[in-house]
Amino acid sequence: MKKKYWILFTVILIIINGCDIFNTNFDDMEDARMYEANVITDAPDNPASLKIMTWNIKFGGARIDFFFDGWGNEVLMDESVVIENTQNIADYINEVEPDIILLQEVDIDSKRSAYVDQVQYLLDATDLNYGAYASQWKADFVPSDGLGRMNSGNAILSRWEITDAVRIALPLIDQDGLTQYFYLRRNILKTKIQIGDEELQVLNIHASAYSKDGTKKEQIDIYKGELDDLDSEGLLFVAGGDFNAIPPNSLNWLEEGFPDRPDDLGEDYEVEDYDLTDMIEFYSDYYPDLHPSEYALYEEEGVYFSPYYTHSIYIDLDEGIDWNRKLDYLFTNNPTGWIAGSNETHQDTRQLSDHCPITVELEW
Repeated sequence: MKKKYWILFTVILIIINGCDIFNTNFDDMEDARMYEANVITDAPDNPASLKIMTWNIKFGGARIDFFFDGWGNEVLMDESVVIENTQNIADYINEVEPDIILLQEVDIDSKRSAYVDQVQYLLDATDLNYGAYASQWKADFVPSDGLGRMNSGNAILSRWEITDAVRIALPLIDQDGLTQYFYLRRNILKTKIQIGDEELQVLNIHASAYSKDGTKKEQIDIYKGELDDLDSEGLLFVAGGDFNAIPPNSLNWLEEGFPDRPDDLGEDYEVEDYDLTDMIEFYSDYYPDLHPSEYALYEEEGVYFSPYYTHSIYIDLDEGIDWNRKLDYLFTNNPTGWIAGSNETHQDTRQLSDHCPITVELEW
């Protein structure tokens, strides 16, 4: 026991002195990690349209109740479980046939997911050819509950070559030094994809879920600034991800009876109150996957059912608990917007992740 506390004390001293012995830090901007499928599948030079998907895949954890969800006990998965879950995700991707995917919570070298590189796995198990990855939770060792080695983050997969990809660091939540050292470091993954003679900018974000100090809003605003810069340069973009924010016209947010908060959910896992202003500028300046008027058609105050909700912490269909919040989005600055009627919220994936994917098509 004494040895255990001596090691912990030594680690704290090293951290206080500024050493990064567990390799958790990043530069403000750095190159993303690039991937290529083992077998390249032909992609059309001049597609009529592009089907874009965004999906938080929960590191192949499906609906397992992990301790860091706030009330579960699971920490690590067997490799066979990770492979089965990741293959199920690949099967669904093959069914939907997106051309470009924005992924969040993808593990590439984590003990919790048996060190399976899920970016490479998904490229090899689908018709997607190229990938870029930016870590948001990286440490050679995380001491909490036996997590161990961690490398999880955002990825973009594409049929066409990704010619450039950078990781842009986002602000950290205000926490004590030790917690912050081992905690997530959110980022924007910014890529360029060459499609025939044309170039498309594709950006991905996974904003903070548990900030209580306004950090999430700051991250979202920085993301908006990146899009504004591209738009001012006349560059076409697709941007999206898991914003952990709800649409500005939502009728339901954190309140008594909110079916996203089990009674035994600890305070550390309480989300910052959803602010209905977080997403306003995205909707006002660019084209969303779903127009607010369409979203509002199916939402009723105090009734948590909508064909457009994309997230749920847990499922209890007997109690009417299912998808209960839209947190996932796609935007473009294409002057003609998305192809009308092409948006889909794939709620039939409830056993694959705590988020469901959305897709929408861009005329090309």
